[in-house]
Amino acid sequence: MTSSIISNLEDLIKPDFKIIQGGMGAGVSDWRLARTVSKNGALGVVSGTAIDAILARRLQLGDPEGNMRKAMNAFPFPEISDKVWDKYFIEGGKSKETSFKAIPMYHTSPRAELLELTVLANFVEVFLAKEDHKNPVGTNYLEKIQMPHLPSIYGAMLADVDFVLMGAGIPRQIPGVLSSLTTHEPVSYILDVKNTNKNTNVKIEFNPRKIGEMSRDLHRPEFLAIISSNVLAKALSRSDSTRPEGFIIEGPTAGGHNAPPRNSVLDKNGEPIYGPKDTVDLDKIASIGLPFWLAGGYGNPKQLENALASGADGIQVGTLFSLCEESGIDKTYKQEILTKLQNGSLAVYTDPVASPTGFPFKVVQLDGTMSQQSIFEERKRVCDLGYLRNLSENERGTINYTCPSEPISAFIKKGGNPSETTGRKCVCNALMANIGLGQKRNNGAELPLITSGDSINNIRSFIKGGTSYSAVDVLNHLNSQK
Repeated sequence: MTSSIISNLEDLIKPDFKIIQGGMGAGVSDWRLARTVSKNGALGVVSGTAIDAILARRLQLGDPEGNMRKAMNAFPFPEISDKVWDKYFIEGGKSKETSFKAIPMYHTSPRAELLELTVLANFVEVFLAKEDHKNPVGTNYLEKIQMPHLPSIYGAMLADVDFVLMGAGIPRQIPGVLSSLTTHEPVSYILDVKNTNKNTNVKIEFNPRKIGEMSRDLHRPEFLAIISSNVLAKALSRSDSTRPEGFIIEGPTAGGHNAPPRNSVLDKNGEPIYGPKDTVDLDKIASIGLPFWLAGGYGNPKQLENALASGADGIQVGTLFSLCEESGIDKTYKQEILTKLQNGSLAVYTDPVASPTGFPFKVVQLDGTMSQQSIFEERKRVCDLGYLRNLSENERGTINYTCPSEPISAFIKKGGNPSETTGRKCVCNALMANIGLGQKRNNGAELPLITSGDSINNIRSFIKGGTSYSAVDVLNHLNSQK
């Protein structure tokens, strides 16, 4: 069975998919970007991170182009679409002074309305990405954000997603989940919980049949694990229950969250130092026998050539796509970054503490954003999205949901160490602000925290003095060395 899956994957991908577009959250890799990339012969990938909140906020802005309504009309369970529409849609859009209506936060027993919203939102994003063409489309998730996984993946599968990509953790449970959801079977996901009894697994459960009854089986998407270790690649490949159909090998120059280095040493600028132990042995990866793509600093035609020569099937590229016309980043911030790129070098800082996940997080240094220390210090701490909360079991055996970026007093009350709060930024709210969906507060709107890979300055090499470019321009650039 495994060999036939691998064979089918090679038949599908190798001729056309030398390039995979990175799945950049939240909402940067939206349906417009993924659809354009897929229509032009690479693998377009939407981001599923916080997509439930994104759909709710798009509806509150009035869905001016009607794309959300169109996709929601195609959802196989119209009563859910109607319910979500009635709750969140605002004709003409909310006023700039009005806050977005909150959605429920995830817990180990999430509310039915949240599960329905999550399934629908993932369906909508993939449906729109697949519209008007027949080429494959992928969706990307962070393993670290575990509680929405099951309804998210099911929603994407209802829209016939072709690939599921996942990194930022150890995604050993995903292959089994995909197989079970194909036949609408109830599924569970073991959650990472601190201080829990080692003999007890804390699980979140999801029953697709509570969303609605389907008479047909779903297409099982292929799974690509995003990793940064040959040891992890080998471990995942040992069993049918954990084996992906391929790997994306991501280095520490990639944008967003990076895998922590093997040591905890920082350089003079306070950035993590990556050494030889953090380098993946591509010969060992190749010996596993599964397809693989290289990511992190591969955004130029020479690096694509080098990747293919190393035995890889191609590359994954995020940074070059992140500022193109089709990406979800707010046009104002996009224009400001591109202008600064043309005027000189733009710095990207690998912040070891910004993200509450504990993973290093790459941040574009840009005035007027949360990358400025003074702006970070002025922000009143709020945790009302909660995607990056950690789970821990207290002495009474109940689960606490904590985030070192939440109000410090609340974090300490739940047993958190105050030293863990130093420098922690609210990545959830900032990433929503990146795409023009920042929450309005009494003291002003949430501000962005824009992430990018180290190769951001390479964009200058192919836009040649301009401050705008398309996803097709990126693909033409990457394929320019024949």
